[in-house]
This record gives sequence, C-alpha cells and structure tokens, in this order.
Amino acid sequence: MPESRSTAMPTGGHFTSQCTAPTAEREPRPLRLLSYNIQAGIGTRNFRDYLLNGWKHVLPFPQRMQNLDHIAQLLSQFDLIGLQEADGGSLRSHFLNQIEYLAMRSNMPFWATRINRDLGHWGQHALGMLSRIEPYHIERYALPGRIPGRGVVLADFSWYGQQLRVQVSHLSLSDRARRAQLDRLIARCREFEGVNLVMADFNCTPSNSDLQRLCAEAGLKLPFSPPLTYPSWGPKRAIDHILVSQDIEIESVDALTYGVSDHAPLAMQIKLPTESEPYLSSKAS
Repeated sequence: MPESRSTAMPTGGHFTSQCTAPTAEREPRPLRLLSYNIQAGIGTRNFRDYLLNGWKHVLPFPQRMQNLDHIAQLLSQFDLIGLQEADGGSLRSHFLNQIEYLAMRSNMPFWATRINRDLGHWGQHALGMLSRIEPYHIERYALPGRIPGRGVVLADFSWYGQQLRVQVSHLSLSDRARRAQLDRLIARCREFEGVNLVMADFNCTPSNSDLQRLCAEAGLKLPFSPPLTYPSWGPKRAIDHILVSQDIEIESVDALTYGVSDHAPLAMQIKLPTESEPYLSSKAS
C-alpha cells in the first residue's frame, strides 16, 4: 500500500488551490481552528446506529451528500481545518474526494489530503487539511503501528509573518501504537522553530500520560478545560484535541453541537503574535 496519495497538484508539494486566495492583511486577526472527525459523512445519533447503519461505511446513500453540504456550512466559518475519517473517493462516497468537495463547498482556497488506508473501491480512508492561506511546505508521512493506516498531513505556513506548523492526524486506539505515533509528532514539532499546532482525534483523554508527555516534550498545551467530544449525541469523553505552542493565547474553545458524525467538531480561536512580536519557542531542551 503506498504511503500517501498526492492531491491534484502536479508537484505534490503544495496545497491544491480551489480559487483565488484572499489578500493577506498586515496584522493577523484571531486564528479560527476546527478539528472534526466527520465519519465519512455518516449521521450517527446513538450507539444503535453503529449496528443498524454499519453498511453505510461501505455503500453509498443519498443523505451523505446532504450531510457533507451541512458540514461545509460549518467549515466556511474557520481559517484552518483538520479533518479525520474522510473518504478520498470510493464506492461509499460515490467516488468523490470528500476533502476536495468540502473545500469547494466551503470556499476554502487550499486543501490537501492523505490516504491512510487504501481499500480500493471499498474505502479510501483519508485525512484532510483546509486553509485560507497557502503553505510554503506540505508533506504527508506515515505513523508506526502494528496495522498500517495511520499518518499525518503536515503544512508549514508564513501566517501574516509568523512561522506556523500544522499537523493533522488520527491516532490509534492501542496505547502502545499511540505512544510510538506520539514520538513522531514530538520529533516533528521539536525540529520546527515557529508556532506548532496539532489537530487530531487522539483516541485518548487529557489525563493520558503519553498525551501529557507530548505537551511537555514538544512545548505544547491543551486548553485549561478540554471540551467533551465523544459521542456527539451526549459527549462523555474528550478525545479530540487541538494542541498549541505553550506561549500562544487560547481565546476560546468549544465542542459544537452538530449532528453529522459520532464526534462533535472541536473549535478553537487563538491569538498569534504580530509580525513585530516574533515567537520565542518554549520547547523542552
């Protein structure tokens, strides 16, 4: 199975552009972030749906497109978006790249995707990143695990003069596999001198020792009170997280009520330093 699949951009080195990017302002406004496990556009409202609607994970159904349009309305309100459990174009999605479709419908100028698990016609399990500003570097890399199929979309931006690295992922349920995957994320954060953001379905709560180690060793932080995101119809666990560099101000964070997945979308607003206030990294030595 190939490690990744490029978007339609011939070079594979940058985001695919959907439209003309907005003109950059001299001073950055607050940065609006969203991390969302979209469950391939399946609307799940209770645990019974996992059994009754299991076929929707392999076969198409008309409501999926309406669900995607509903998701796109939400995405249009943000600047940087990380998506998990999208489909890159298989039978269940009418052979539609859901990341590309959501970028088009939400008027997001730039997007990238990585196929984590290629099941041919039966599934193209994918990550996605959408942005209002084009990155100067984009890559897709695999994460270790006993079962292949985990990875990261990484993009580096000059966001109104600030150097910003964003990583989007979906980590394993297994503690052992997740520990090794977090080691890779830590390394990629530590090599970067600017602001780091990690947006992922971590499949673990804030009290997890390995997640705390990621924060300590990569110079990242969680919000003071991480919102509960799973299950979406009555959240009891915080397993979707947006981690930011320790010195970055988190202005707000919230799990949104949006019934188009078994996960609630996680929204965060942060304030980046201005171009005249260079960011000083606080990563552990």
